[in-house]
Amino acid sequence: MTMMTPPPLDQEEDEILVPHSEFVEGPQPMEVTQAENATTAENHQVEDPPTSRFTWTIENFSRLNVKKHYSEVFFVGGFKWRILIFPKGNNVDHLSMYLDVADSASLPYGWSRYAQFSLSVINQIHNKYTIRKETQHQFNARESDWGFTSFMPLSELYDPTRGYLVNDTCIVEAEVAVRRVVDYWSYDSKKETGYVGLKNQGATCYMNSLLQTLYHIPYFRKAVYHMPTTENDMPSGSIPLALQSLLYKLQYSDSSVATKELTKSFGWDTYDSFMQHDVQELNRVLCEKLEDKMKGTVVEGTIQQLFEGHHMNYIECINVDYKSSRKESFYDLQLDVKGCRDVYASFDKYVEVERLEGDNKYHAEQYGLQDARKGVLFIDFPPVLQLQLKRFEYDFMRDTMVKINDRYEFPLQLDLDRDNGKYLSPDADRSVRNLYTLHSVLVHSGGVHGGHYYAFIRPTLSDQWYKFDDERVTKEDMKRALEEQYGGEEELPPANPGFNNTPFKFTKYSNAYMLVYIRESDKEKIICDVDEKDIAEHLRIRLKKEQEEKEHKKKEKAEAHLYTIIKVARQEDLTEQIGRVIYFDLVDHDKVRSFRIQKQLPFTIFKEEVAKEFGIPVQFQRFWLWAKRQNHTYRPNRPLTAQEEAQSVGQLREVSNKAHNAELKLFLEVETGADLRLLPPPDKTKEDILLFLKLYDPAKEELRYVGRLFVKALGKPVEILTKLNEMAGFPPNEEIEIYEEIKFEPNVMCEHIDKKLTFRSSQLEDGDIICYQKSPLSENGNQFRYPDVPSFLEYVHNRQVVHFRALEKPKEDDFCLELSKLFTYDDVVERVAHHLGVDDPSKIRLTSHNCYSQQPKPQPIKYRGAEHLSDMLVHYNQTSDILYYEVLDIPLPELQGLKTLKVAFHHATKDEVVIHSIRLPKNSTVGDVINDLKTKVELSHPNAELRLIEVFYHKIYKIFPHHEKIENINDQYWTLRAEEIPEEEKNLGPHDRLIHVYHFMKDANQNQMVQNFGEPFFLVIHEGETLAEVKVRIQKKLQVPDEEFAKWKFAFLSLGRPEYLHDTDIVSSRFQRRDVYGAWEQYLGLEHADTAPKRSYTANQNRHTFEKPVKIYN
Repeated sequence: MTMMTPPPLDQEEDEILVPHSEFVEGPQPMEVTQAENATTAENHQVEDPPTSRFTWTIENFSRLNVKKHYSEVFFVGGFKWRILIFPKGNNVDHLSMYLDVADSASLPYGWSRYAQFSLSVINQIHNKYTIRKETQHQFNARESDWGFTSFMPLSELYDPTRGYLVNDTCIVEAEVAVRRVVDYWSYDSKKETGYVGLKNQGATCYMNSLLQTLYHIPYFRKAVYHMPTTENDMPSGSIPLALQSLLYKLQYSDSSVATKELTKSFGWDTYDSFMQHDVQELNRVLCEKLEDKMKGTVVEGTIQQLFEGHHMNYIECINVDYKSSRKESFYDLQLDVKGCRDVYASFDKYVEVERLEGDNKYHAEQYGLQDARKGVLFIDFPPVLQLQLKRFEYDFMRDTMVKINDRYEFPLQLDLDRDNGKYLSPDADRSVRNLYTLHSVLVHSGGVHGGHYYAFIRPTLSDQWYKFDDERVTKEDMKRALEEQYGGEEELPPANPGFNNTPFKFTKYSNAYMLVYIRESDKEKIICDVDEKDIAEHLRIRLKKEQEEKEHKKKEKAEAHLYTIIKVARQEDLTEQIGRVIYFDLVDHDKVRSFRIQKQLPFTIFKEEVAKEFGIPVQFQRFWLWAKRQNHTYRPNRPLTAQEEAQSVGQLREVSNKAHNAELKLFLEVETGADLRLLPPPDKTKEDILLFLKLYDPAKEELRYVGRLFVKALGKPVEILTKLNEMAGFPPNEEIEIYEEIKFEPNVMCEHIDKKLTFRSSQLEDGDIICYQKSPLSENGNQFRYPDVPSFLEYVHNRQVVHFRALEKPKEDDFCLELSKLFTYDDVVERVAHHLGVDDPSKIRLTSHNCYSQQPKPQPIKYRGAEHLSDMLVHYNQTSDILYYEVLDIPLPELQGLKTLKVAFHHATKDEVVIHSIRLPKNSTVGDVINDLKTKVELSHPNAELRLIEVFYHKIYKIFPHHEKIENINDQYWTLRAEEIPEEEKNLGPHDRLIHVYHFMKDANQNQMVQNFGEPFFLVIHEGETLAEVKVRIQKKLQVPDEEFAKWKFAFLSLGRPEYLHDTDIVSSRFQRRDVYGAWEQYLGLEHADTAPKRSYTANQNRHTFEKPVKIYN
């Protein structure tokens, strides 16, 4: 998602920015291929970007009889530009207008330049109606013009009363600011700045900017280095080690550093990584995790020491002597941007005193409702002060999140003791000087639906700032880091004073989002030296080794085209692997000795290398090429010829390998005599066939390699039986059966060989495999599970070790069973039942595994709903080896005819909720559920009537009618609640109303948005009943103590907007409308604090509502 240009501006209208040609898509990410002889101005920083305004007066406009019309050329930043218009529109009914690079055809190959610009059509009657549109673009040979296809409707332009065409003259203006371009590909951050960047693994620039900020707080880095880790830890499973590794690499690496190990240690899946989160949210959760991991170590408490401050929330009565205060800690502060010109204005607003009076009086203990002052003051500030700027807010009018791009200033030095310490509480330690200096500025560039994050940091608090933008680090001046990140509009001075002196303005979509300040008095402690002695030795060794391996791989990769990898399989490899690692074919080539040989070397030199490695002199070596057969098996095909061995390694690879990969696979044939002495390879004619031999033992269910043999094509197996028995260690006359292993994918093919036919008649050739065994007839075959070679190979091909997990503990393996993929549903459940000691296999219910979520699939496997085990294990194109099981109390076929509903029963008089599982036939009704429930619950009186209601997000959505069938009721997402129907509801008068009553509170950090919580309920209200009377009944129903109840507010809510009620208001008068969509859209709201327990770090109150919360799982 990261673009090297700033992202396109958020267009309010449906405006499409396009080059003028047939392109119809929006702005493209730039591609920079900088020409070596490109103008130097494009490669170097320009302190003040060249800007210019060009005015083009077009006379006789309506008589222009051309499709396109160009202005004269003008210069900005040393470059030639011109305006291009389509007076009658570029295939649209709008004026089309673009900025064009005038000399693009003659520029050197790979040229590129970047400009921010605006195009305007001047209103010559009222200047304020001038139409101006602005954008930015990376111009190059492919896109040498850029602008607006639908600039303004032709109907408006040509209407003489509108003021755009006066005396048939149109005035067009262009404002152009040329920006510098960094040659991305050749730029070396370490060399230029001494620092390296972080790789973006997909929408993680928000994380990269935060990690760079934390890295450049040396005290934090030192503490992370001192967290205890061991050489046995794996970075992907240990946050401390992954963070240590990342910080070490940032400190010592020469190139940008990857963050994958760290996100893996968070427990993030790739979906998470590609999902943009919020810097503040990640910061809080990461700090919380580190704080937890530091407990009980030498660095315990570091996070608090660095980032934790305290403030005091107080309420002070005006007319009586009563004050209530509460101390709270913070790790960062959220400051308002909207309506505040700078950080100080935000702090003023933070400590602003709120008057509690009128309807909003405070209920003070002993004194009742009182006028009061409410506010916040700071007890102490932390050494590292993190300020989150509330750039994102919810706009009620537009019902959406918006980004606040207003100008907001922040100082290089921040004095929080100003005005006699007006931000400090009476308890604050005044001897501490709260003077802060700016350390880093995190910037968000783009709109509310995404964008890019980067950071400006001055690591040593000197005047030199650096910009950390993913992999790229650049030196920046103070103006770029501070003033240019204030937001608001950027104003450029008019270059050609004349007709129109309106300043040229850009809305700045890049602006500060988070600020980090360091207290002056703590500067020395925090900006401390961190060197290798702070890093555990095991970590240094591990990371240096990693670095060396990385360099080695990099070198290998760079030189790969000069080398060939030769993989040499030997008799020893076959003996070692067959029956252990593999059963089919002859060898796993990834597990044999490989040689990296220069392509230009003669093959004879390679043979000498082999002689050294294996101790086999060159004259005893014969190499065979492997070939992939049409049936997908891989076998030695033919020995190398003398001419081939005289070639270079590279030429030989090309001969052998039509797929052109870098590997050459060979089989080394070595002959030994009876005394194990080496012999030269025997002569091989077309009549000689090389066969490989495997022996099967049905008693041990064991297959092993016993050697190879040359046979004559016209010879017969019967002639080699004595030799085969000798190789197997059998008596010379042992009866044996011989099979050919032909293929194993997709099915096993292993056929009996007729001993009396010639090898050629049996279609045997070089590289074929013969499997043999004692004749099953001579040893009663029935006593073995797999009496012959084909049945054993079939078993091996289909066997599957399955990890079974109890469904209620889906993360833990419970037991493993070796099964066959061909097992039927019944075979599988029988094996599971047998293992668990369950008499009736039909009481076993299985659920498949979702390979993507690593969770059980939502729906279990129906009775005999999968034909074979292989069907149970497949998930899309992946195969799993996990199944989940449940032991049911009734057989599954019977259960499938039933519907199970989880119902929460709310007792009428006791404060308790009990969950009941109701299991009834699928064609049952809600009335049947209620009757069943009555037999299981304690009722307040024998004749009590029950109802079933649907609750979702603390609102009542439905009362189920008794006749409704239960088959379609979904209790997976909604809560089904059963409760007694109160007597008063049974006897409703003609003017009584049954209304919904919900608990709610307003979230101060979400622009006072209403949030429901707690248990919703129904209430009967009578005609003419006042709120005061209704409150008495509510308090009695909910049993709330007087002191607590006095703080509650009551409101009529329609479509989520509260209208507060007074005690004298007639409640029923508000609930007259019957045309609202659903009863829950109007309700009586009880506003009070939610006293349910909270997590220690509140979720990010400034989050976009469509984001998934950040979670770090380890």
